[in-house]
Amino acid sequence: MRSSPIPTVTNRRVFYIPGYDPISPRRYRELYRKEGTSQAEISGYEIALNPKTPGGNYGWNVNGLIDDVRVSSDVDVLIWSDIVRDSMDTSILATYVQLIRTAWVYIGSGTLWRLMKLRKGPVIAALYPVGMLLVQLLLAYAAAAGAFWGMKSLLIPLMGILGHVMAMVVGIAVFVLLMRWFKKKDGRFFAYYLMHDYAYGAATKGANPPELEARMAQFSDSIAAAFETDVDEVLVVGHSSGAHLGVSVLADLIRAGRVPADGPTLSFLSLGQVVPMVSFLPNAHRLRADLAYLSVQDGLTWVDVTAPGDGCAFALCDPVCVTGVAPPDKRWPLVFSAAFSQTLTAARWKELRWRFFRLHFQYLCAFDRPGDYDYFQITAGPITLGDRYADRAPSKSRIETPVNKYPSMAP
Repeated sequence: MRSSPIPTVTNRRVFYIPGYDPISPRRYRELYRKEGTSQAEISGYEIALNPKTPGGNYGWNVNGLIDDVRVSSDVDVLIWSDIVRDSMDTSILATYVQLIRTAWVYIGSGTLWRLMKLRKGPVIAALYPVGMLLVQLLLAYAAAAGAFWGMKSLLIPLMGILGHVMAMVVGIAVFVLLMRWFKKKDGRFFAYYLMHDYAYGAATKGANPPELEARMAQFSDSIAAAFETDVDEVLVVGHSSGAHLGVSVLADLIRAGRVPADGPTLSFLSLGQVVPMVSFLPNAHRLRADLAYLSVQDGLTWVDVTAPGDGCAFALCDPVCVTGVAPPDKRWPLVFSAAFSQTLTAARWKELRWRFFRLHFQYLCAFDRPGDYDYFQITAGPITLGDRYADRAPSKSRIETPVNKYPSMAP
């Protein structure tokens, strides 16, 4: 990075794209408020949240005083939590059918073996719901079998064949109740949630469902409108699976000529990306074409931040290169690590190390010893993303080897 970038931003529009998350977008506002306050105290600047002007997308306003410069940032959130909830509204039986179909898509296509060549962490995360759901099924079956044989030995001497029937009823009831209990407690196990997450992309083998494409198009209109306003930077942030949605949203905008050359600076920040989980699937032609297209654009800055400590992300994997679609003149993304083990204190790292889902959101949170990555300076500070990382070298340990079996960009 430059030692002292020149402040160029006083007004910014931030367009945040969350990952597969059924929870209300208010969660992100409160997370920003809480963690922004913590980071401001640690780093010695000021951040305050205010209600956003009524109308348009859900969001909030951020007023920052960083490096003695006051900056106003309006944050818009792409809401697709309702789509996520609808996709998760399935029965227990339907979830196990999803398990079979999703496993077949990833294993039958050879995608799973290719992903394992990149990072084992996210692959283990993908296999976790399969294993956990099967364990739950076996435990429920074992409990039901135990109840059946116990009741059978007790009731048959007293009631004959009727006792056998009643024992079967008890066994079935135990099985159903235990399976329902597991689903009710999924906030602890995350098996159903993760299964629905991976099944959502696998159902179309990497293509975006129509309802999601429609929501992305609406959000694209909002971003395009921001270029007609008096702001200095339009910053798109995609977290987790929101990263690959951001790639497609921006590719559509640029292709359609909706990003004026003399307008605000365009920046894209992808965080904790899981792009290969989708781009390696057979029908992800659109995403692969968008990755290749965005990687050569002169009119934006694309920075990709992950961390090896995040077991749910494809850490330091260049999403364009590993997908096998990098053009000869590729420029983006700039790939580097948030280095959790260095930017968090030893005590904090010990506390969070095995809390995988919490770590996957660390990019949006405060750091005890922030290095050159600070989410709140990026979104509420006076420096554009491009100026902030103009001299930042990519991480030497980044992975660029193309391993995708399906690099085709045309259906």
